[in-house]
Formats: sequence, structure tokens, C-alpha cells
Amino acid sequence: MNQENLVPLRYPLSAKGALEPPAEWAELRERCPVARVRLPSGDEASLLTRYDDVKMVLSDPRCTRRLDAEDAARISESESGGVFNAPMATALYSAGQQRWRMMLTKWFTAKRVNALKPGIVAMTDRLVDEMIESGHPADIKARVGFPLPVWVICDLLGVPDTDRDRFARWSDMMLNLTRYGQTEIDAAEAEFGAYLTAHLDMKRADPGEDLLSSLLTATDADGAGLTDIQLVATGQALLVAGHETTANMIGKMLAMLLSERRRWERLVADPSLVRTAVEEALRFDANPGFGMPRYVEQNIEVAETLLPRGTTVVCSMAAANRDENTFAGADEMTLDRSPNPHLAFGSGPHSCLGQSLARTELQTVLEVLLRRLPTLELAVPAEELRRVEGLVVGGLRELPVRW
Repeated sequence: MNQENLVPLRYPLSAKGALEPPAEWAELRERCPVARVRLPSGDEASLLTRYDDVKMVLSDPRCTRRLDAEDAARISESESGGVFNAPMATALYSAGQQRWRMMLTKWFTAKRVNALKPGIVAMTDRLVDEMIESGHPADIKARVGFPLPVWVICDLLGVPDTDRDRFARWSDMMLNLTRYGQTEIDAAEAEFGAYLTAHLDMKRADPGEDLLSSLLTATDADGAGLTDIQLVATGQALLVAGHETTANMIGKMLAMLLSERRRWERLVADPSLVRTAVEEALRFDANPGFGMPRYVEQNIEVAETLLPRGTTVVCSMAAANRDENTFAGADEMTLDRSPNPHLAFGSGPHSCLGQSLARTELQTVLEVLLRRLPTLELAVPAEELRRVEGLVVGGLRELPVRW
């Protein structure tokens, strides 16, 4: 019954608990894999929830990120339509996605990320030291989950992590769905743009060994570099994506593992499971946020449904990651699951550029906490955990723990 739901579902879908999936996912995958949804903006889109469909659309060159097209659905209820429709997204799209990625790829290779790991471990230990010294209960998201990825991405970009509170405020504004008004968003975008413009001017005068300094003189195969607007947009995109999603995922991963004590205890007993446990947390995440929108440039058929040119499609990677046709026991968190071809980082040529870095941060946090605080536990019942609301990204407002 593809798109036969006469009344569009209100999207994002709601769930009973902060760690639970929306009840509709299973039924949509079975009976309505291409469903009509109404976005916070009031515009309609088509929601995909099956693994094969989501993977196909994310990899299909006919489905693009051109969310600034006149007939593309606006995502956010704000006038600008949100981060996917924003000038930052337009600037990066105009740079040519693959050209832009090629200019950044060397900064996110496994070799370079491995070289960063000792510093990430040291910073995690330092943050855990400070949390222990302050005593418990403690909000581990605020004490470890947020400052660690901010420090990592700021170090990579060559910007001071002492400005992290400003980055967090600007990021929240840019990731707005329903929380902020257009005036607040415009002011944040202007402040963020001015900050990065001034920072890039300093880098031109005194370049360092960081990513942004490198991009000032980087060129593609044709000898062309990025424009000033594209450089600012790159800085914004990397600062937002480089800390917001990882900070939230650290909190959610720990909540998943601590909410079922046997999961945490199994990892304490066998830390060699850290790598597969991180992958399973990424797959099992039922609170990932909005999903990935795509704009259909040419007519395509998905799950025996024609999606005409101009359709905006929302790919729910999280719903796809619970598809029983791909993952046996999909609604169970299996710490040693292998293989685990989840779609948490997307798929195809537009998959997450920083996934190697995100994996390293998640694995490091888990390794350090298992070593330092094996008695770690939730300080509140899992049912009392609260979701981040009104933003494109999913997460927990706080994660109170004790040890």
C-alpha cells in the first residue's frame, strides 16, 4: 500500500521513550514502504523505511542533495526551511559534492585518524579525571560526550575549542526543526559566518598545519580552489557535523549499553567486543534524528512506486537498520553482530566523510570508560531519559550516571 496512507503521517515520528523506536516503523516497512509524510514546514515528502530502498536511493545519482530547488520540500518550520535548504548546503552543493569530498578526503583517512588516536585517548582520560573529581551523579554527556568531539574537530580545523559554547549555540540554530524562529537563525548564521570569515583571514596571514589552512590553497584536478563562500560553508559544515552528531551518539551509545546491565557487564568482561559493540550501537540507534532527505531529479521507481521528478524523499536509515530482511533479530542489540552493514553513515558516494573519525571517538570513549569506570551505571531509570527535541539530530538532553 505504498503511499496509500490517505492522511500524511506527521514527521518526524514520535516514540514512547528516548531509546525506543517509533511504533510505526515495523508496519511501514511491511505494508507501506513508501509513505506520505508531512514535514515540520507543512510540505509533503515520501518516507522510505526498508533497507534495500534506502540504500538504493542514497546511492542513486538521480537522487541529489539539491534541496534548494524551487519545488523541493522545505524541512524546518522556519522560513529558510532548515539546514538542508540553507545557504551553507547550497554553497557546498555548488562546489560539486565529489570535487569537495576529494579535497577533504586526505584529512579523514584511516591512517590520519589512527595518528590522532593517542591524543583522543589522552583527552578522554582527562575529561574522565575531571568528571570523577567533581563526583557523581554526573551528566556524562556534558562532561565527556560533548567536549571530546568538540576538541577533536576544533584541533583538526585549527579553531580554539574555548569557543565551543558558541559553536554549540550556532549548531543548534542551524539544525533547527521546530525550536527556533527565523530571526534567531538568521542572527546565528550571520555570527557564525563572520566568525569563520575572520578566522580564515587569520589563516591566510599565518597558515598552520590544520585542515582550513590547507583548503585555502588546495585545488582540484583542474586547478580550481574553493571560493570564500564555500570555505566558510565548509568550516560551518565540519564544525556542526564534526561535534553535534558524535556528541549525541556518545550519549545514546552509553545509554543503550547501561540501560540493560548485562550489555555493559559483557563488555567489562570482554573489552575485545568494543569495535562490534560500537557498530551495533550505530545500527540499533532508534533516536537518530530526521534522516537524510534527497531531491528526485528524474523519475524513479522505489518499491513498485513511481516517484516523479521534484519529489523530496526522506531516507530513514534508522528504520532501515531495523529491517528483519537484512538483520536477523533486528530488534535485539547483539554486541558481537558481524557482519553489520548498517546505514548509520549513509551509503554510496555521499556517505559520511568523517565516519572513520566518529568511529574512533566512539570506540575510544567506550574503551576508556570500561577501563576507568567498570561500575558505571545510570543514575536515573532509562524511562526517565529525555530526548533532544526540535532539532534535525537526535540525542539525549542529558545522561546522568554514577559509579
